[in-house]
Amino acid sequence: MGLVTSTELFRRAQEGGYAIGAFNVNNMEIIQGIVDAAKEEKSGLILQVSAGARKYANSIYLRKLVEAAIEDSDLDIVLHLDHGENLEIVKQCIDDGFTSVMIDASHYPFEENVRITKEVVDYAHARGVVVEAELGKLAGVEDAVSVAKEDATYTDPDEAVEFVKRTGIDSLAVAIGTSHGAYKFKGEPKLDFERLEKIGKLIPNTPLVLHGASTVLPEFVELCNKYGGDIPGAQGVPEEMLRRAAQMNVAKINIDTDLRLAMTAAIRQFMVENPSEFDPRKYLGPARAAIKGMVQHKIRNVLGSSGSNL
Repeated sequence: MGLVTSTELFRRAQEGGYAIGAFNVNNMEIIQGIVDAAKEEKSGLILQVSAGARKYANSIYLRKLVEAAIEDSDLDIVLHLDHGENLEIVKQCIDDGFTSVMIDASHYPFEENVRITKEVVDYAHARGVVVEAELGKLAGVEDAVSVAKEDATYTDPDEAVEFVKRTGIDSLAVAIGTSHGAYKFKGEPKLDFERLEKIGKLIPNTPLVLHGASTVLPEFVELCNKYGGDIPGAQGVPEEMLRRAAQMNVAKINIDTDLRLAMTAAIRQFMVENPSEFDPRKYLGPARAAIKGMVQHKIRNVLGSSGSNL
């Protein structure tokens, strides 16, 4: 077992009608909680690093923590760059040992997105690394990614065909109504499954990716607010929608906000209930356990990937 690309994981996911969870990581406790859950569920796993995580923890530190997790768990793990801004960042992460990278040039016009993405694909493929790219724009804010709702655009199915053909990417992130952050919908949640189905039929051999796909679990929102938080009205993607997407050529579902909420809720609760404690291990332990339980739930009941690492 070791660091692997997502190629085989995605192939099995598409054949099996499930998705692999791609979880954003920032420190040791988050990695441990995610990996312990995947180990118990025997699930394939993608750990991904954003611009904010690289700034906070340094990608080298995170890679070493992931290597430790592999040794401890005996799992195959994909180490993925999330929302790479340019070729320079991609090169750095590939040199640091990442096995998968995302180039996000979706904010550029179509031709420029194609040009930049193809440049990244040529560099990465020559070094055995797989590439994810994005077509369309998701609304919301996550680390360095910020798109206003009025600037969001859905993925055009016909453009997706041309984009995949001209760039040679290994997977495509599509925009069908999800968004980054904890406030994904005002009113009734809705995803464009008709669009997703059409894209899947036009490029059946290209695994699709959903960004901004946390469910913003109500129990963690309520716990945060109960113990001093202020995040009223947070709403994510209903779990049944994500399960449906996983059966429609979506092989990778990104999860970040739910990790943050689980960790923060557990820490807030501990701090309020134990005001005299100041040992970080005392509150980071419950936070790690909350992440593990949440990730197990996702793997088993939402992603459907339990047993995929056999």
